[in-house]
Amino acid sequence: MKILVVGTGGVGGYFGARLAQAGNDVTFIARGNHLEAIRENGLLVKSINGDVCIKNAHAVDAISDIKHPDLVLTAVKAWQIKEIREEIAQVIHDESIVLPLQNGVLAAKELAEVIPAKNVMGGLCRIFSMIEAPGVINHVGYKPEIVFGEPAGSSSVRTQKLSRLFEQANISYKSSNDIEADVWKKFIFICTSALLAVTKTTYGELRELKETRSMMIGLLNEIYAVSQKAGVNIKAEFIDKTIAVIDSVAYDSTSSLTRDVWEGKPSEIEYQNGTVVKLAEEYGVEVPVNRFVYHVILPMELKTRSLKGNA
Repeated sequence: MKILVVGTGGVGGYFGARLAQAGNDVTFIARGNHLEAIRENGLLVKSINGDVCIKNAHAVDAISDIKHPDLVLTAVKAWQIKEIREEIAQVIHDESIVLPLQNGVLAAKELAEVIPAKNVMGGLCRIFSMIEAPGVINHVGYKPEIVFGEPAGSSSVRTQKLSRLFEQANISYKSSNDIEADVWKKFIFICTSALLAVTKTTYGELRELKETRSMMIGLLNEIYAVSQKAGVNIKAEFIDKTIAVIDSVAYDSTSSLTRDVWEGKPSEIEYQNGTVVKLAEEYGVEVPVNRFVYHVILPMELKTRSLKGNA
């Protein structure tokens, strides 16, 4: 299959490498030193599941350099979707599948505002990985998984096609009959990232202190309440399951949003807790913990983006 990976960070680099390893025609979109290192040395993925090096990885810096991909994996930050969707629309063919792997609940909707809705599927991924050095991806935790599904929730020829693709690449996957619920379930979990950022804690530190654990549980329950007002099919016991997952992750684990805030980089705060606050206002739900963490990070986010824009 001809595959375009838009964003060769921890997510796109890992899954794209596995797909290339399986013999697919994969093109990676990368920038700067990362792009040059991939071109010179290949793409190296260091993984707890076994390393892989794609020696002759095809890497470019422009989406327009590839025409008519069968599958487009969007693996950029959530706030970058609006920056790339026009270019994707110009290179896909009538049967192309555009599969978003972003955090948050808005990616598929934002893609379908420009790209024909028939080409866009719902999707998400689960993985703890990052760029360790130019040309090097480090997968440090969690069994990597891609979840995908039709907006209508039914099986289709293309869900079967993706199932075969990921199975052949030895990528754990789930063909979802309710992709909206699955996207929201991940959304609920990852919105703890901002709480890590403002408390300057790891998941282990956050969960072991009574006060921060209470805030964490409150944050999760608030988002669940919003999901119910939005009509998402999630059962109440999911929150207990999410807490159990948080209790099981490595003590020193953090998240990409957490690290971005700490390092003064643009983050996905608007697409995580910011989205919770906006939807809560729309549905009339009180979300004091989410509102607190969002408004603590917002001034830093605005300053970071202002400085980035003036650089």
